[in-house]
Amino acid sequence: MTDLPARRLLLVHAHPDDESINNGATMARYAAEGALVTLVTCTLGEEGEVIPPELAHLAPDREDRLGEYRAGELAAAMKELGVTDHRFLGGPGRFRDSGMMGAEQNHRPGAFWNTDVDEAAPYLVEIVRETRPQVLVTYDPDGGYGHPDHIQAHRVATRAAELAADPAYRPDLGPAHTIAKIYWNRIPRPVAEAGFARLSAEGSVFPAAAEIDDLPGVVDPSRITTEIAGGTAHAARKTAAMAVHATQIAVDGPFFALSNNLGQPIQTTEYYELVRGESGAAAGERETDLFAGLAGADGATGTGAGA
Repeated sequence: MTDLPARRLLLVHAHPDDESINNGATMARYAAEGALVTLVTCTLGEEGEVIPPELAHLAPDREDRLGEYRAGELAAAMKELGVTDHRFLGGPGRFRDSGMMGAEQNHRPGAFWNTDVDEAAPYLVEIVRETRPQVLVTYDPDGGYGHPDHIQAHRVATRAAELAADPAYRPDLGPAHTIAKIYWNRIPRPVAEAGFARLSAEGSVFPAAAEIDDLPGVVDPSRITTEIAGGTAHAARKTAAMAVHATQIAVDGPFFALSNNLGQPIQTTEYYELVRGESGAAAGERETDLFAGLAGADGATGTGAGA
């Protein structure tokens, strides 16, 4: 890419649907504002459980065609969010979904969890050096909730950010680039509690609610550095993107459930913890822009090939 927009955001996720659940409103906002939004998905999600009975034949213990189908769902979700730059790490199917922690799939050849971090990271280094993002969004070291592919996505993203900044590392992958700000996905506990209170008061098609402590990234609000309000339009885009991941997500108004059929609120304001770089907010305040404080990117529009 030779003519890059002034603001460039990279998101690294484990499976199709993770991006819409965690960052759909954020992605829609920045795409609408003209930023380059690049999504890298590390696996096809081949080991996911299938919700619609009519698609159960796709499951890994039957036809094993779920990954291919989920790639189509992801493409449809990106259209809903207005995101045009999406890649699978190393190409579609390079790394396979590892299943839940402790499953035998963890140790299969080609499983993402069973791949050395330094084998996977160069594929992401090349993308970082091509798209030159100022901001990276990924999971915390626990992957939000302990899923092996989420943990591995964190490790690969972190390692790739380090390697991409080193001019001595693989110059064949492009000129070195330092990512200015790195964020982890978060949900403040009071926000999660308020969402479940709405679910209890309003009801939904789901027979029971999920447990707050089972949600990925729920933390004390003191750890939240940044909040991105989706607004009506971006919230609607997020909900629509989640709905097209129909093998994995059932949507009922402002609520959704995964294959466990346990309801939880759709988070239309999305929260982050800045773990590398300088906050662009005043002391004691939260950022409302992932690019806050970055020269040439703070509220910027238009294009430019700056580093």
